[in-house]
Amino acid sequence: MGTIYILWLRQMKKFKRSGVRMFLAVVQPLVYFLALGYGFNAIFEKAGQGSYVQFIMPGVIAQTILFSCMFWGANIMFDKQFGFLKETLVAPVSRINVMLGGALGGATIGVIQGVILFFVALIFGFHPYSWVALFTTLLFMILLAVTVVSFSSAVGARVNDMPTFAAVTNFLVVPLFFLSGSMYPLNNIPGVMKIIAYINPLSYAVDAMRATLINQSHFGLTTDFIVMSVTLVVLFAFSVYRFTRIEI
Repeated sequence: MGTIYILWLRQMKKFKRSGVRMFLAVVQPLVYFLALGYGFNAIFEKAGQGSYVQFIMPGVIAQTILFSCMFWGANIMFDKQFGFLKETLVAPVSRINVMLGGALGGATIGVIQGVILFFVALIFGFHPYSWVALFTTLLFMILLAVTVVSFSSAVGARVNDMPTFAAVTNFLVVPLFFLSGSMYPLNNIPGVMKIIAYINPLSYAVDAMRATLINQSHFGLTTDFIVMSVTLVVLFAFSVYRFTRIEI
């Protein structure tokens, strides 16, 4: 546990010292929330769907966690280049603990950014339907963060150069986000898009946060939890497999 804590703490200190990173991590999704939320709010209300400001916020929180955690694997690339990872892996500690320490640090940062965005959104008019349900929201935020970080760690352990890592993650991030129902309801979308949304794990994370934040759900919380849990187990196992076979 000492190894995990030290490597987790390292990520926390790096995040704390990067003021610009903390600022930009909130500003970009906040722009989505304000520009799209208020820009399409009147149209959304006329369509009888309620407030778009309320509807879009869970998706924006999911976007924040997705972007932050997906690119966390870049830290593995930097650690490879500067020799830190090699020194860590030759130490008499488990490789799984090394992976866990860094991954949990990346997941914690993603959740922190999501929480900060939530409180900033309160200032601009968002309001949850139940403050008690926020604890459940936090649970799903943690599940999403650990899931995405696990996949990102596996990619970072597999590839050996930054352009390849960026190409893989960019190829996945945009489709995952825009085909998850983050920006629109899943009720009346075309059949092909609906199939993609149903097999997209992020759809269930967004739906879970939407259910706990604004009391709207497409799949149901039980289904959301099961799909997210299974996805987490599969991607975590994949990450462990790749990290234990990493070559420096």
